[in-house]
Amino acid sequence: MGILKTAAAFAILMAVAVPSFAADVKTTKSHGLSLAGPLKYGPDFTHLDYANPEAPKGGNIKLSAMGGFDNLNPYISKGQSANGLGLTFETLLTQSLDDPSAEYGLVAESVEVAEDLSFAIFNMRPEARFHDGSPITADDVIFSLAAVKEKGTPLFRYYYADVEKAEKLADHRVKFHFSGPPNRELPQIVGQLLPLLSKKYFEIHNFDETTLSPILGSGPYKVKEFEANRYITYERVPDYWGADIPINKGRNNFDTIRYDFYRDTAVLLEAFKAGEYDYRSENSAKNWATGYDFPAVKAGLVVKEEIENDRSAGLQGYVYNLRREKFQDPALREALGYVFDFEWLNKNIFYDQYSRTSSYFQNSVMAATGLPSEKELAILEPFRDQLPARVFGEAYKAPVSDGTGRDRSPLRTAKKILAEAGWEVKNGKLIDPKTSQPLTIEFLMYDANSLRITGPFIKNLKRLGIDASSRVVDTAQYTERLRNYDFDMATSGFGQSISPGNEQREFWGSAAGKRQGSRNLMGIDDPVIDALIENLIAAPTYEDLKPAVHALDRVLTWNFFVIPQFHAAYDRIAYWNKFGHSDINPSQGTDILSWWIDPEKEAKLEEGLRNLRQGN
Repeated sequence: MGILKTAAAFAILMAVAVPSFAADVKTTKSHGLSLAGPLKYGPDFTHLDYANPEAPKGGNIKLSAMGGFDNLNPYISKGQSANGLGLTFETLLTQSLDDPSAEYGLVAESVEVAEDLSFAIFNMRPEARFHDGSPITADDVIFSLAAVKEKGTPLFRYYYADVEKAEKLADHRVKFHFSGPPNRELPQIVGQLLPLLSKKYFEIHNFDETTLSPILGSGPYKVKEFEANRYITYERVPDYWGADIPINKGRNNFDTIRYDFYRDTAVLLEAFKAGEYDYRSENSAKNWATGYDFPAVKAGLVVKEEIENDRSAGLQGYVYNLRREKFQDPALREALGYVFDFEWLNKNIFYDQYSRTSSYFQNSVMAATGLPSEKELAILEPFRDQLPARVFGEAYKAPVSDGTGRDRSPLRTAKKILAEAGWEVKNGKLIDPKTSQPLTIEFLMYDANSLRITGPFIKNLKRLGIDASSRVVDTAQYTERLRNYDFDMATSGFGQSISPGNEQREFWGSAAGKRQGSRNLMGIDDPVIDALIENLIAAPTYEDLKPAVHALDRVLTWNFFVIPQFHAAYDRIAYWNKFGHSDINPSQGTDILSWWIDPEKEAKLEEGLRNLRQGN
């Protein structure tokens, strides 16, 4: 389940009018919510199209993770939590990977939303249980909301800022009251993102402290065994209450799911090739092009696939830490963007596998294109005096080189922009006009392999007279330094749904940037951007949302808060050939939890491995 909701204006299929607890407010009731059109699955659906309801249960899958962990509570800011813990907790609603704007009932069987968006009522399944057999009740939901708002990660506090309270209407019926302007995504946010925690369990346990004791959950898996920083194994709950509800039918098929933790990406690939884990999502273009030429692939024992997806690429890029005075000059930020030679990297490092990113909402209808529409201009015009003039012209496009590595024109453009802004080169050093000191930039990273990408960039920066360098730290230190904004520049990604909403406050909002551990790594502090975010969140329909997002995209891109990097519209996966799965690939990416162990394939794999070892 993704951490982002997919929300900002919803439509409810098969909606039925029911009385509201407020005499003058009606509600609509449904088995799910959608924010960008009708629900794909009707109220009588039996299973997801990409899940096999007859899939056999059993077997084990081994996965991998980078870094380590010292905490089994993924909902607080302290420590490093283990991968996979989401398998042990449930929410009121959950996503389908082939209906990206929708949420369907999980612990909640149905949801009633007020027409004026002032509240939402969730009708919970009475059979829903925690792993100790105790029922999940409205009291647990109310406790969960209070716990994550008061003591959870900043993300939760920001998402639920407009959730006034949760009210118990009955043991399995809970009402969320919303404050502020109408916000069409709040019902989905409380439905999908709120982890359901046991009130009784936390009466004797501290929620806001790191722990290596597994927390009582209610999901399809629970922690079986682990060794901090090395591995964690989850076992399927044999009497899991939700095994046969439609959203889960044919999923959660493995008896155990194990994550092994690695400190080095090169070792990680070698471990896969040695059969130490079963499934790999490849994020290195070089590895994909050159790293899978080993006997098991040639023998068909390892399957290598490229699977197209239709999800928003969002943005990945080098982020400037604007809390550092040296990055306050937008001319500097713009100039450095010309020095990042994507075309050369794509040709020589990436094997032409990527496309350049130019939008914060890349690969979606939310990306700004061409000249602003009339609706966009109406949104932007009140702020004209506070915005760069280019916001009102063509949408931003990242600079382009000829890809030879010898193209001097981008560097000349960068020098011109800097000179016009008062930057000078003295004794081979680029001098900050405000401090009269040479400019230094350190790139923070946790993976030494990233030097293949950043190294050429640093080399080009030095041609401008910038004292640029890189620092590679372990994942724990990297996480802590980002959490405390202790960096000059770092690579970060900002995933986007097809219907952006409240999470934009956490990404670019001024208040978030002043708070430790937010996603606003750049430290953007701009009242215009704050206003555009609120306008976006308040969009009454999906069609109104589009120009609101386009307007925000134009302002973000033309302020040069990041140097956009690249994206691909397909997933690269490799796996040991022992799995069965549907022929239908969900549009938002592979769902490994809908796969299963195929006994015939597993037997052939074992035979093939014996033959390889014997040299046959």
